[in-house]
Amino acid sequence: MAAIALVTASGAAAQQIPTSTVGFYGTPGLIDMPTAGALSDGQLSVTVAHIPSITRNTVSFQITPRLTGSFRYSLHGNPIINYDRSFDVHYVLRPEDGRMPSLAIGLRDAVGTGWYSSEYLVATRNVSPRLKVTGGIGWGRLGSYNSIRNPLSSVFGSGFDTRPGGTLGLGGVPSYNRWFRGPAALFGGIEWQTPIRNLTFKAEYSSDAYTLETVTNNFFTRRTPFNFALSYRLRNGGTLTGYYLYGDQIGISGSFSLNPRLPANASSLGPAPTPVLARGNRPYDTSWTSQKDGADILRKNVNTLLQQDGMELEAMRITATSTEVWFQNKRHEATAQAIGRVARVLTQVLPASVETFRIVPVKNGIGTVAVTLKRSDVEALEHDPQAAEKIYGRAQITDAGKHPPSWAYLPGTYPERSWSLGPYAMVSLFDPDKPVRMDVGLRLQGEYEVRPGLVLSGSIRKKAIGNLNSVTRASNSVMRHVRSDYGLYDRQGDPALEYLEAEYFYRPGKNLYGRVSVGYFEKMYGGLSTEILWKPVNSKLAFGVEINAVRQRAFNQLLGFQPYSVVTGHASAYWDIGNGFYGQLDVGRYLAGDYGATVTIDRVFDNGWKIGAFFTLTNVPFSTFGEGSFDKGLRFSVPLSWLTGQPTPKVFTSVMRPITRDGGARLEVRNRLYGLLENDQGGPLKRRWGRFWR
Repeated sequence: MAAIALVTASGAAAQQIPTSTVGFYGTPGLIDMPTAGALSDGQLSVTVAHIPSITRNTVSFQITPRLTGSFRYSLHGNPIINYDRSFDVHYVLRPEDGRMPSLAIGLRDAVGTGWYSSEYLVATRNVSPRLKVTGGIGWGRLGSYNSIRNPLSSVFGSGFDTRPGGTLGLGGVPSYNRWFRGPAALFGGIEWQTPIRNLTFKAEYSSDAYTLETVTNNFFTRRTPFNFALSYRLRNGGTLTGYYLYGDQIGISGSFSLNPRLPANASSLGPAPTPVLARGNRPYDTSWTSQKDGADILRKNVNTLLQQDGMELEAMRITATSTEVWFQNKRHEATAQAIGRVARVLTQVLPASVETFRIVPVKNGIGTVAVTLKRSDVEALEHDPQAAEKIYGRAQITDAGKHPPSWAYLPGTYPERSWSLGPYAMVSLFDPDKPVRMDVGLRLQGEYEVRPGLVLSGSIRKKAIGNLNSVTRASNSVMRHVRSDYGLYDRQGDPALEYLEAEYFYRPGKNLYGRVSVGYFEKMYGGLSTEILWKPVNSKLAFGVEINAVRQRAFNQLLGFQPYSVVTGHASAYWDIGNGFYGQLDVGRYLAGDYGATVTIDRVFDNGWKIGAFFTLTNVPFSTFGEGSFDKGLRFSVPLSWLTGQPTPKVFTSVMRPITRDGGARLEVRNRLYGLLENDQGGPLKRRWGRFWR
């Protein structure tokens, strides 16, 4: 404990969690040792660190201001290379203040094979604007050099003196029986900002004996406990670091960081909105209502202005004093921004007597929400310093209801056709034979919306270059191969019919949404899928039920099927936890016939970024599931507008799993109802309402 006491005694007066750089593990730290700092809230960091015989690839995410989560994929060994996956958790127990340092607790390899299994308690102090001092105590790997008896034994008993040894075989299971057990050791170090701008010097005393590398596997030499590093921060948010480790190894790492809370571009490059046209003292004449074809002319004029702003009028009902507008947003990333621009257009076109605007965005033929505004509020608040907050307070946000009557639709709206031809890239990660594989080629997509809610769509791709077809590892799963034969699909699926389906979206009642889909849903399955969702517009809770009857597709991903078929489905609960966090629980039957539940937690940012983690536990024993023990992973959604600065509602999504197995595998459906609605209602709509006037 002396190292922690030394840090505690030093005298700085910061009132915050120290902002930390990442170390060789890609987590808040010095080099191999952790610090009690954290990344910036919401920061996502990707680090690749290498010394001879060891490479660590780490993704770290600052989940909350105090909680950091990390996933690591490591390569170690010589000449035989082993691949290892591990998860870390780091939590700042208290921030630094005028008397005490910041204090953090952490678990390394908390869910993995145990290769890097260790725990720590660490303190960090800013002793000057340029110098930070860190001291801590570690267990597991961090308690393997110059060990002392576990101080926790005197509190919790002699059972904490012993720590189970070895690695954990299949991995993927929290190793509770190891945490904070066995011998402990002290570590510490400094971080000094040199006079050279953006250049930092680090030095540490390591408590990791590298026993697995030096004794058990004999591919690493450890001569001293001291490590040194020089780290240079690049202008783009990246960091390059050079290391001298354990008196024998020279290494390098590169770390790239971005923060979804901050824009990638200074501002949107889209066109300015249509200005509000105030009525002034114009008389509210209603004689226009008797004009022949008056409503049709207004619809066409509204649609003309909406099209100039990347939107399309779908239906419009109009009376002497009110109007209801259903529209499609094809340009703007935030629904609130699209609604605001529709309101501006209506002030330009509609007669002065029309005071009430009911505006309904439409996705796949169904209205996602109805926002009712007073025209006089739009006119009065356009230039108000608190315009967004005030217009939200005066708006009525309600259920959109069923489709408008057929006469309200703009002629020629349906059927609607669209298609695109462009490049694609597919990446495969974490295959033990080759951790990264990729294909690139061309993708042809088309969509035909027959009438509101009835959509026909398809996609076919053709590879140009790539090596996904080089997968040779055969599945060793003892379960039905519902996912683990992915290599056969990659080898034989060129060209590939990615999906070909008919979908029908409908409204069975208030707060209720329905979907029926039939066809080829994804690369491995096709059949029938049906779903009902209960989601009040302003509720934090939603519930849904989905039932699927599907058959496994042929490996060539064309029109054929294999004999295996299954009925699968889930009951789902969705919860807006608050502060941008969302929870989801899915309980039901999976593709291999196993029963269980999936838990997902997402953090959603105001700009549309979403980063989440999930895990699935079913009635399949860990030994039957195989490597990894149970299904788990990370998922990301990135608005393309954030990257390009160009307005677009398109989003890039990706799911990252440490390993693909057959237990807990769920059908992939492109347009599940909650995902279709979530950004247009409740908390997401409110948080992004500041874009109403943009």
